[in-house]
Amino acid sequence: MSAAGTLGLGHARSRARNGGLRIDTVTLALVLAIVLLGLIMVTSASISIASEETGHSFTYLTRQLTLTLIGAAAGAVLLLVRTELIERLAMPLLIAAFALLTVVLVPGLGYAVNGSRRWLHLAGLGFQVSELARVFILIYVASYAVRREEELRGTFGGLLKPLGLLACAAVLLLAEPDFGAAIVLFATGFALTFLAGARLRYVLAMTLVAGGSFAALAVTSGYRLRRLTGFLDPWADPYHSGFQLTQSLIAIGRGSWFGVGLGDSVQKLFYLPEAHTDFLFAVLAEELGLAGVILTLGLFLALVWRSMHVARLAADAGLKFPAYLASGFGMWIGIQAFINIGVNMGVLPTKGLTLPLMSYGRSSMIVALAWVGLTMRVYHEATVQGRGAASIREESGFEHARAGRESDA
Repeated sequence: MSAAGTLGLGHARSRARNGGLRIDTVTLALVLAIVLLGLIMVTSASISIASEETGHSFTYLTRQLTLTLIGAAAGAVLLLVRTELIERLAMPLLIAAFALLTVVLVPGLGYAVNGSRRWLHLAGLGFQVSELARVFILIYVASYAVRREEELRGTFGGLLKPLGLLACAAVLLLAEPDFGAAIVLFATGFALTFLAGARLRYVLAMTLVAGGSFAALAVTSGYRLRRLTGFLDPWADPYHSGFQLTQSLIAIGRGSWFGVGLGDSVQKLFYLPEAHTDFLFAVLAEELGLAGVILTLGLFLALVWRSMHVARLAADAGLKFPAYLASGFGMWIGIQAFINIGVNMGVLPTKGLTLPLMSYGRSSMIVALAWVGLTMRVYHEATVQGRGAASIREESGFEHARAGRESDA
């Protein structure tokens, strides 16, 4: 190629790298819509309990706004971090994840709420370590899928290694105990390995093993067994084991088509426990009705679809690790939202999981918004890489055409 051609290709690459930060406005709009709807519902669901606890009706709104701003700042920082740096840090992040999951179990370091030791005190605030540890572990799984691609796709051992890692993390989560977080982590990591190309027969075999293991864990613990079976007939014990679910079902039933009106929920008035956290969806269904439910489901489905679209853009641009990061976010959002809504509607066993980006929760909101920033970073790199490749092809085609004309002359 001529010197002019080389300079042309270099100029194309330079333009691709220095084109400025590209923001995924679709993802941004969807996240803003979900967060805004969550802020409205948290305010409505928490007014009574906030007045009872603090004497101020909007205490939880103020806290949720603060958490949203912190999470948005964390997302903005990650938007500026190159994913190749995150990939290089995959092993230290994995070590940090297991350190967090271990430290929280140490008496005096981790503290218990409602019988579960899941929180650490950080800067005077309680932080649920499983939220951050889950992201760190999934980052490592994404890195493993890139580094060991042939092994993962071709051998049973290639699939067994990341699943063994996920199983170890699940054991630590179950020791807290946090059965819901263990299921979400294992399901998301498992789906990520399948997306990375693990053979279907191996995946099906491990699905049976994992399902049997979780079932065994459930039946060997009276606490977990009661929670898992209580949803089958909550009306059999509506004032004890079935209390949360019966109150949730009453709230959803009262909502009808268009709800009883924003702020007019009866179940949030100390009938429905955890109305602003785990059972926020039930209050939403009561106040906004089926119309609000459809809107909420549509927003979450759209965000999952958009995340997978960003992953496809990255994959088409040859960015495998960023593609797995974006798809991991989409699958986590979809799986946890599905479980939370299923619990609220009585089709899944009761678990202590928040509705992502909506429910009140310190660590949940901060980590979720930070992961949004990471996904938007993937979009930036994918579009830059894609446009850079297109520019290079265009410049190369121009140079070949000019060389052909010069040869003819």
